[in-house]
Amino acid sequence: MYFADHTWPELGDALSPGSVALVPLGSTEQHGPHLPLATDHLIAEGLATAAAERSDAFRTPTINVGVSPHHRQFPGTMWVDPPEFRDYVESFSRNLAYHGIDRVVFVNAHGGNVQHLREVGRRLHEDEVAYAVEWMWDESIPELVDDLFERNGPHAGPKETAMITHLAPDLVREDRLEDARDGGLVDLESADTMVHGARTFYDAVENSANGAFGDPTDVTPEKSERLFEAAADQLVQLAEWIGERDEAELFPEPRVEREST
Repeated sequence: MYFADHTWPELGDALSPGSVALVPLGSTEQHGPHLPLATDHLIAEGLATAAAERSDAFRTPTINVGVSPHHRQFPGTMWVDPPEFRDYVESFSRNLAYHGIDRVVFVNAHGGNVQHLREVGRRLHEDEVAYAVEWMWDESIPELVDDLFERNGPHAGPKETAMITHLAPDLVREDRLEDARDGGLVDLESADTMVHGARTFYDAVENSANGAFGDPTDVTPEKSERLFEAAADQLVQLAEWIGERDEAELFPEPRVEREST
């Protein structure tokens, strides 16, 4: 069920303790010369929509702009600073809890959001407001991603190209796939990203001149569908698992008292 398509009486009848919300989050940022800036939030919204249709979870509106200052050199990239992002998502989640939803899955498709969503989840858990977890789609099916693509990449590579090929094929600039590969960074090991144990870069452009990583030419509609369906299935299973948990399993354990001697 998608929240915004329903009236308040309909939602009032549908919501109850134990309800699960799927909150799609992504970014609006460069994804090489072949993918739209909407890539991440389109993936998150597509997966959340599919999972909500296949389970009892509710899908909320999408949070389209995330923590993306490391892509700022590329025209069109938008971002918010981490503290503001965390506060916004926390407030958004507390609003859901006010309406009785105490279980939230942050359906995330942007790596820059990960640590901040986990921090929001920790805050909500500590305050016993809601049980909220960050879910990154490709981390739910790492073996499949590796099996499907020989030269993967963390950003604007074959896995993201495949997801947009499945969700919005008209937005993939197929005539720029080779440009993305040849003008980007195909082999991550060839980049001097770590020196003596220290990460030596801050911005994506320092490693990839056109913002793409990996080889997106290795994508087919068949691979794309397989990737999407596998990730959607993982999200459905996660939503069902959270929905089935007793409240006592989700919220903090009591303080450990010193044993008497």
